Amino acid sequence: MAASSACLVGNGLSTSNAKRSLTKEFYGSHLCVSTSVPLSKTSRILIVKAVLDKRRREGRRGFLKLLIGNVGIGGSAFLGGGKAFADEQGVSSSRMSYSRFLEYLDKDRVQKVDLFENGTIAIVEAVSPELGNRLQRVRVQLPGLSQELLQKFREKNIDFAAHNAQEESGSMLFNLIGNLAFPLILIGGLFLLSRRSSGGMGGPGGPGGPGFPLAFGQSKAKFQMEPNTGVTFDDVAGVDEAKQDFMEVVEFLKKPERFTAVGARIPKGVLLVGPPGTGKTLLAKAIAGEAGVPFFSISVLIIKHANLQVTVDVPDIRGRTEILKVHAGNKKFDADVSLDVVSMRTPGFSGADLANLLNEAAILAGRRGKTAISSKEIDDSIDRIVAGMEGTVMTDGKSKSLVAYHEVGHAVCGTLTPGHDAVQKVTLIPRGQARGLTWFIPADDPTLISKQQLFARIVGGLGGRAAEEVIFGEPEVTTGAAGDLQQITGLAKQMVTTFGMSEIGPWSLMDASAQSGDVFMRMMARNSMSEKLAEDIDTAVKRISDGAYEIALSHIQSNREAIDKIVEVLLEKETMTGDEFRAILSEFVEIPTENRVPPAVPSPVSVSV
Repeated sequence: MAASSACLVGNGLSTSNAKRSLTKEFYGSHLCVSTSVPLSKTSRILIVKAVLDKRRREGRRGFLKLLIGNVGIGGSAFLGGGKAFADEQGVSSSRMSYSRFLEYLDKDRVQKVDLFENGTIAIVEAVSPELGNRLQRVRVQLPGLSQELLQKFREKNIDFAAHNAQEESGSMLFNLIGNLAFPLILIGGLFLLSRRSSGGMGGPGGPGGPGFPLAFGQSKAKFQMEPNTGVTFDDVAGVDEAKQDFMEVVEFLKKPERFTAVGARIPKGVLLVGPPGTGKTLLAKAIAGEAGVPFFSISVLIIKHANLQVTVDVPDIRGRTEILKVHAGNKKFDADVSLDVVSMRTPGFSGADLANLLNEAAILAGRRGKTAISSKEIDDSIDRIVAGMEGTVMTDGKSKSLVAYHEVGHAVCGTLTPGHDAVQKVTLIPRGQARGLTWFIPADDPTLISKQQLFARIVGGLGGRAAEEVIFGEPEVTTGAAGDLQQITGLAKQMVTTFGMSEIGPWSLMDASAQSGDVFMRMMARNSMSEKLAEDIDTAVKRISDGAYEIALSHIQSNREAIDKIVEVLLEKETMTGDEFRAILSEFVEIPTENRVPPAVPSPVSVSV
């Protein structure tokens, strides 16, 4: 008993006798609590390890934690409503295997057997040699009550009897009440102790407070009110469509009679939908500022969509230019900075990304001791946001030469393939996980992309691997093309399964969930196809990739002299602009017309305060 922190003492043993039967050391470090609810025919004592000598000063909360920790051990005996016979007989949790029971039976150690549950459970009183031949009560799971076993009981002159659990425990209603009483009393006690220890309903432990036991999982919503946001629609740029919808909402708020007079109903709510950083909160503040009403900010759980949804997507090239002008108002720029060029180089950037871009450029300019932001700081900021922190350039050697040929391979294959974007720069300065980078300027926003453009991007993406194979040999190709292969495989699969740009036909073979990037959803979508269709998809993807790789190999093999010259310059300068690259390449080969120069942009615009 001393080894367990909680147990039941019963079978007619009174509380006082139980205390006397415990050693002084054991009883001195434990607390005996007798229940006043008639849970069974015999008295019970729940012994809970309390360690009173050092825990009394912790108050009710310390005792409450101990009670919860120990009741899990002792409470299981109270909650076993389906096993009423165990409670009624005061049986400990000791069990005996059936084979050992038969061994005890053969050695005349069994004195009494009580059968329950139609003879499948036996409570056995037997002499245990491990306990100094003292009598112990154990539970035995029987395979079934057989005539042979009963005959053996009679031969051994063993006192045995069969019992009905319902009859032994009284009525089922009384048994149910008895089993539920202790948990209900415990929960009620926890509730009262928690309220008293926290100072009432309004304290931290009251209903809704963090200390309240039933407050688990409740919302920790933050509430904020701004009487005057100071934001108007003039401060919002790049999301003209969403702003127009909100201007109508403001008209509803300012002059509702204009709309109600013709039978229009004011929207009950507006749900802003879009990626992070696109200006949803800014638009909401602008509405409050325009309407002259307070702005409330609170974290809520939406269980029903509003009757008006406004999608706030990332801005297009014109929207990015307008956003850049807003954030450039308090910054100084050199004359070579063109916000139109910056907007062209930042497709997919949200308003927050563009604000962060100009802020990063300003920080770099200050760090370098400049009084104005130049195009160098803009370029470095874009590279840092897109590709990561700048690393240390590799020293001269085979690895540096291999990276140079790899990046020039991308640039050459992309430039010589019709429909590809123009090269912006080629650099050996590592960023993030990339040892080198080749940057391209998209002709326009990537909203409508032709089949020729997609295929050209696959050819350009395979240019690095093709250069490694042609220059250094097939055994010397490296893992540097792993990211390129992943991208071109994804593009080829999209051409086949999403855009219908293959011999399979104009089919969309993947729904939106399968295109989300979730591996499980893609597996489900593939399992829904026939084996023949899945095989045709793989064949079409491989045909596109193989065809693009053959073209890339041809570009590298046919322009080896030009590539060697470009690599020589790149190894010396470590960074080459697109104009420098095209100037050297055009000396050896004719560049397709659409790839000769980057998209035309207005002259640089100086923005300064």
